[in-house]
Amino acid sequence: MTTKNHHFDEQIQTTDQQQLHEPPLYLVLLHNDDYTTMDFVIDILENIFHKNPAEATRIMLSIHRQGIGNCGEYPRSIAETKINTVTKLARNHGFPLRCSMQKV
Repeated sequence: MTTKNHHFDEQIQTTDQQQLHEPPLYLVLLHNDDYTTMDFVIDILENIFHKNPAEATRIMLSIHRQGIGNCGEYPRSIAETKINTVTKLARNHGFPLRCSMQKV
C-alpha cells in the first residue's frame, strides 16, 4: 500500500507568472513621388503586402492623392524587412519610391 506524502505539496511555492506582451506594431507607409508608376505601386502592394487588387488600388490612390498610404501594421522586424524589400525592388526598377515605418 502506498501513502501519499503531502509534505511535498505544501512546500511547492508558486511564483507570479510573467505576463506576455504582444510586440509593438509599426505602420508601414509608402510615400508619393513624381516618378514611381501607379502600376509599380500596385504590384508592390499586391506582392509584398499581400493586398487584393481592389485594396491595392485604394491604397495607391491614397498615396497619390494624400502623399502617403498605410500598407499595414507589423512587428518591427517584419516592417523593416518589408521596407528593405520595397526599397531594393524600387531601386532595381529605377524608382525613388520611399517607404517608412511609424510606431502605432
